[in-house]
Amino acid sequence: MARRFDSVAVIGGAGYVGAVLVPRLLELGYRVRVFDLFIYGAEALAAVAGHPRLEILVGDVRDDEAVQRAVRGADAVIHLACISNDPSVELDPDLSKSVNLDSFGPTVRAAKAAGVRRFVFASSGSVYGVSDSPQVTEEHALVPVSLYNKYKAACEPLLLAEQAPSFTTVAVRPATICGYSPRQRLDLTVNILTNHAVNNGRITVFGGVQMRPNLHMQDMVDLYCLLLEAPDDTIAGQIFNAGYQNYSVAETAEVVRNVVREEMPEKGEIEIVTTPSDDIRSYRINSDKIRRVLGFTPRHTIEDGARDLIRAFKAGKLPDSMTDTRYSNIKTMKAIHLK
Repeated sequence: MARRFDSVAVIGGAGYVGAVLVPRLLELGYRVRVFDLFIYGAEALAAVAGHPRLEILVGDVRDDEAVQRAVRGADAVIHLACISNDPSVELDPDLSKSVNLDSFGPTVRAAKAAGVRRFVFASSGSVYGVSDSPQVTEEHALVPVSLYNKYKAACEPLLLAEQAPSFTTVAVRPATICGYSPRQRLDLTVNILTNHAVNNGRITVFGGVQMRPNLHMQDMVDLYCLLLEAPDDTIAGQIFNAGYQNYSVAETAEVVRNVVREEMPEKGEIEIVTTPSDDIRSYRINSDKIRRVLGFTPRHTIEDGARDLIRAFKAGKLPDSMTDTRYSNIKTMKAIHLK
């Protein structure tokens, strides 16, 4: 498929997903501008540092002038920036609201005013909160149970209100991402379980009955690339769920244990310990719409995500994985005291 655009601004491009997406966009021939505070370090994009089609802007999404520079001259924007996950948001609700919600409308409007033609927003499958429905489609009621979910849900109408013939807007609600990234997170379900199985010989499951949809990192990146190239009238003003395997946390732990047994038999028996949890989020997501409209079908499984991480552990790419704060959003947020 021929590229529809030449230049893409990735806001929050040095995060867990951005660190995999940006190199892929460069491989596809895009000119890429990354706008990020780099609170997790510059190592995330070390593999493409100095690339002739990569521009790095260090800045804060709350800085209107910096945002205007970030979107100026871009054909498309992929917006990934946020304080991510419930604990990090709850740490400082005012800060989180200013980053995740208050800055969003001005960013969308700045992009539109700058002549950006497409704006792709990373919302979250967690906006559904708690649901025992087996078919949580995009029309399902939003019942966000945390500030993170509420801010993501509140951003969607702000984006879609700016939809225009010359400004195509689309929001995607991803499942929980798993797998390896140069800016690794080990505070997400599959990643947590794999880290503990490999490096602790024991998996602790908090609760276990909660349902979680999952999506592999490579499929998430494939989808963002697809959303850049889809025809305007196919995605304009649309919201898409993006998930694959809907498993309970306990089922996911069993899957991870089996993969570690296969890949690292020397680890011996890996115990699964279940403990109570006050995390009530539980939902499945139905991704039929994105398959029907865009032909998008995930190709990777949570088993693949666990294997990716095992390879990274074996290669020494994730040192001190049980103790280093950089793998945890909440621990990093506490350490840097962002204001």
